[in-house]
Amino acid sequence: MSALCGAISIGSAHAASGVQQVTASVQSDYAKTKYPILFTHGMFGFSRLGVAAFGLDYWYQILPDLARNGSTVFAAQISPLESTEVRGEQLLAQVEDVRALTGKEKVNLIGHSHGGPTIRYIEIVRPQYVASLTGVGATFRGSKVADDLLANRGGAQFLSIATNYIIGPIIAFSQGNTGLKSNLNASLTSISEQGSSAFNQRYPTPALASTCSQNGATSRNGVYYYSWTGTSQVTNVLDVVDSAIAVLGPISYGSLNNDGLVPRCNTRFGKVIRDDYDWNHLDEVNQVLGIRGLFSTDPVSVYRQHANRLKLQGL
Repeated sequence: MSALCGAISIGSAHAASGVQQVTASVQSDYAKTKYPILFTHGMFGFSRLGVAAFGLDYWYQILPDLARNGSTVFAAQISPLESTEVRGEQLLAQVEDVRALTGKEKVNLIGHSHGGPTIRYIEIVRPQYVASLTGVGATFRGSKVADDLLANRGGAQFLSIATNYIIGPIIAFSQGNTGLKSNLNASLTSISEQGSSAFNQRYPTPALASTCSQNGATSRNGVYYYSWTGTSQVTNVLDVVDSAIAVLGPISYGSLNNDGLVPRCNTRFGKVIRDDYDWNHLDEVNQVLGIRGLFSTDPVSVYRQHANRLKLQGL
């Protein structure tokens, strides 16, 4: 199959708010969950850059595979750089779209990186809409990379200009939604360890244990919690973009116990499926273009297995 998500038999549609449904010729019901699955991207993220015939999906090859295996799947389109609350309100509108489109009262939410706290926001404001929350390399307790960038005022100001006025608008334009604004400072503040701690104090959850040596609650009031992450940095020298990004974590943390941006501890949430995949932060969503370590686990298969897990749980 072509690497780009425009292969024959794979399609998509957008609701007015930007949510993207991915469809495919169904080959099995292995991943046929009771409730639809809505995927939420992280910083600098997108639903798709370009058009269906020739575009790049953030969740590279993942959603078409789930659709082929019976899932009803959607990709959220929210600001690439904004606070958790702003992104959360944008996501809430798309959760309501998915409910209307499918006739289902609940959704399964999966969030990568800053998408983790963003999907938590939905449970905070509309718990009745949520069947499950799953974080992937998620910044539930933040990333010190953000704290360090914020502490470097000169560097942060330069990055803000570049991202708010160049990179962010390019991402928005490439998705066909120029209304998506970017605010790097708000984004970094939200995913910083300090900002994440404040968010978790305002909106506590039993899914986050008091220490990393413990596990959080796996469910509350019928909402189920899951997470997984990688702990590698440079996994393939051919993946230049990936490798460049993945050096930030070791600089901030002084250790290798992270995925290049987020430490293992800060991603642990609910039932930890696994916290040591041989992936870096972008490998977790099968980017860039599926390039990863030669013997590493296929991310596409992990998402497929998780959909089956949700199915067996009645979700």
